[in-house]
Amino acid sequence: MKYLPTTRKETELRGWNEVDIVFFSGDAYIDHPSFGAAVLGRVLEAAGFRVAIVPQPDWHGDFRDFTKFGRPRLYFAVSAGSMDSMVNHYTAARRKRSDDAYTPEGRAGARPDYCTITYCRILKQLYPDVPVVIGGIEASMRRLTHYDYWQDKLMPSILADSGADLLVYGMGEQAMTQISEVLRDGAPDVREQLHRIPQTAYLTNNEKEIPADAIRLFSHEEALRDKRKHAENFRLIETESNKICQTTLVQRTGNRWVVVNPSYEPISTEQLDAIYDLPYQYAPHPKYKDKRIPAYEMIKTSVCLHRGCFGGCSFCTISAHQGKQIVSRSKASILRQIERLSRLPDWHGVISDLGGPSANMYAMHGKDLSLCRQCARASCLQPAICKNLNQDFGPILDIYKTVDKLPYVKHAFVGSGIRYDLMSEAYARQLITRHVSGRLKVAPEHCSDPVLKIMRKPSWSNYLRFRELFLQINKEAGLKQQLIPYFISSHPGCTRNDMKMLADETKRMHYRPEQVQDFTPTPMTLSTTMFYTGINPYTREPVYVARTPEEKKQQNNYFFWYK
Repeated sequence: MKYLPTTRKETELRGWNEVDIVFFSGDAYIDHPSFGAAVLGRVLEAAGFRVAIVPQPDWHGDFRDFTKFGRPRLYFAVSAGSMDSMVNHYTAARRKRSDDAYTPEGRAGARPDYCTITYCRILKQLYPDVPVVIGGIEASMRRLTHYDYWQDKLMPSILADSGADLLVYGMGEQAMTQISEVLRDGAPDVREQLHRIPQTAYLTNNEKEIPADAIRLFSHEEALRDKRKHAENFRLIETESNKICQTTLVQRTGNRWVVVNPSYEPISTEQLDAIYDLPYQYAPHPKYKDKRIPAYEMIKTSVCLHRGCFGGCSFCTISAHQGKQIVSRSKASILRQIERLSRLPDWHGVISDLGGPSANMYAMHGKDLSLCRQCARASCLQPAICKNLNQDFGPILDIYKTVDKLPYVKHAFVGSGIRYDLMSEAYARQLITRHVSGRLKVAPEHCSDPVLKIMRKPSWSNYLRFRELFLQINKEAGLKQQLIPYFISSHPGCTRNDMKMLADETKRMHYRPEQVQDFTPTPMTLSTTMFYTGINPYTREPVYVARTPEEKKQQNNYFFWYK
């Protein structure tokens, strides 16, 4: 079998009489390195473990999807999928979405609300003595007390509500491998060994387990009583997560403590290459034959060049989940993936995205890495570009030009977002003349500098300068491409006057905004903390927040002045 098994019959074809790890995912199983379940399954398979995947199990009725592989030899792994299940299910107006891009035919309703919690409770009911390890974006961003927009209240760590034994936050390859090895080896002190694994969190009622140098956050109950304490907790959490060398975080919840171990240091290029070199099939599992999965259609010919983002936008979870430090793939690894894609039966010579979390950060890092090890800045770009940042576009230009010359590539587009405040003219010229499919999408988010400062985004003047450069390059090259800006309404700090200013600016520039978004508070971001508390955790000053549905709707309406 080329795919990881999803049924008992597939394990029998492999000659397995038991499975080491059963992985439950809220997404359909797509064997592609853009999807966490596929990556972790392949990494654990390469480490010698027998892994089965149960994609989108039916949580109603007799729970047969949860029992079809029986009791695993080591543990159950649970992830809600590539998105927080509540973000996946609901709009910013808390209306139920009618589709789900990670499900065959885009069908809604294939996973429950609070997916991780639901799956865990079922597994603990059926197999109370089998360890359950949770991870993915939903678990990662809910590992400590967090604001839940859909219930409009603070929630405790997802460990408390799910009953899971261990939580892996961030990119989980190293932690999952180490967890699997510890449970396989079965030493007498296995619980103690598990609790020492980096980039994990766990609940304990034994205060002696807490390291003496741990940072003690305000308790969940204190945060419930005082929004200022929740804001201070966030400041401490984000500051630690931005460091390379971190300290253990501890938060009391009821009569137990949530312990969050420091993360691993960033992986190497060689380790990242090894992950991308695993035998992915770059397609959905055959069980979905003739069914369209929208998320797969979007990324099937995309190539991710790196991990991480040092932009530090207030509303974004990329750096919180993938890390602030950029880890780039080697040119050889990128070319190997493109060659594999070119052998797929439906290859048409088009790479949809030669990009990354922010497409133009490839191979960028501190000139003096010892300074990076002492740094806790959320952003290397705001409020000003760090003087220690190596802004070298040579490596990414080399990749663009090499890929352009490949005989089996007709077009290599850049579909990921780019930072126009991180730009050279040579890079802009190559990007705009060779790698834009008619429309280049960028994200100024707003035109009001006070709002942009709160968002940790560059000044509007940066966007205007880039727009002029875009138009100039198009004119010189005889192109008629469009620049498509993204905007957000009702972000903390944004007033109706700010939205009126944005409407006036877009009207003056003859924009009829298409890519618009009403701010959605998602767990564990700076913007969400300000939305809930009305406080900037770093300045401790009050921040205006459009909180009611009516206020949010009024702000969003400013985008559509032309109607």
